[in-house]
Amino acid sequence: MKKYMVISEEVQEAMDSGKPVVALESTIISHGMPYPQNLETAKACEEIVRENGCVPATTAIIDGKIRVGLSEEELEFMATSKDIIKCSRRDYAYVVANGLNGATTVATSIITASLAGIKLLVTGGIGGVHRGAEETFDISRDLQEIASNNVAVVCAGAKSILDIGLTLEYLETFGVPVFGYQTKEMPAFYTRSSGFNLDYKMDETSEIANAISTKWDLGLNGGVVVANPIPEEDEMDANVINKAIELALIDAKKEGIHGKETTPFLLGRVLTATGGNSLESNIALVKNNAKIGAQIARELYNN
Repeated sequence: MKKYMVISEEVQEAMDSGKPVVALESTIISHGMPYPQNLETAKACEEIVRENGCVPATTAIIDGKIRVGLSEEELEFMATSKDIIKCSRRDYAYVVANGLNGATTVATSIITASLAGIKLLVTGGIGGVHRGAEETFDISRDLQEIASNNVAVVCAGAKSILDIGLTLEYLETFGVPVFGYQTKEMPAFYTRSSGFNLDYKMDETSEIANAISTKWDLGLNGGVVVANPIPEEDEMDANVINKAIELALIDAKKEGIHGKETTPFLLGRVLTATGGNSLESNIALVKNNAKIGAQIARELYNN
């Protein structure tokens, strides 16, 4: 992997000494938020991870090299460059082979974490089964990478632009447990509830870490989703956000938006429709995930 991967000095030292490491994705930086909020949020999340006793490892591809842990200059580059490909599994080898720049989605962040030996990834919300997938077959690669790799993913549930019920069914089919952190209901990114119950509610991060470790110790390969709801004070009104999503879906259909362009398009329309409030909620939930994710990682590496 030395031919393809560059691990930062901070991350390598942590891995060598057995200190817990938390992977972070970079699509949220390059395609998920506007500048300068994207850079501010990336730096804040890294600092939150450090404050909670772990080392952050933001992942990306820069000049064809898979990066595990970014410098401030590299974070700035990911936040400002217009020459960055939204990189899922199908793009990964091409971007590396051709010396290009790629932002890692949840899917490729999981791949990168797995290749580097990192046990836990923090993101905003996972991708999933898109609404209307029975006709379009539009299902995020995130779900297959979660099912296929021994990496736990901490998120604020599935993005509310998705079909959350079908997303949970898909995860169940592939044997992926979804653990609700202090919740019995699957969160819906901007809101704490979705109407879909989870099988397991856990109130302590140590409980979650123990369940993850036990799964892998038993040889039950594949990931785990930790559903961590957005803080109450930061959640949006469900009626407002659902109306914004419905209008965005209509616009996407009219404009022929599909594939990996769908999520950025929908989130952008929702941002406009909510007068910027959705961005504030997005930032709050990502920071909260960084905090809870680091606390789980600390326990996980000690198990």
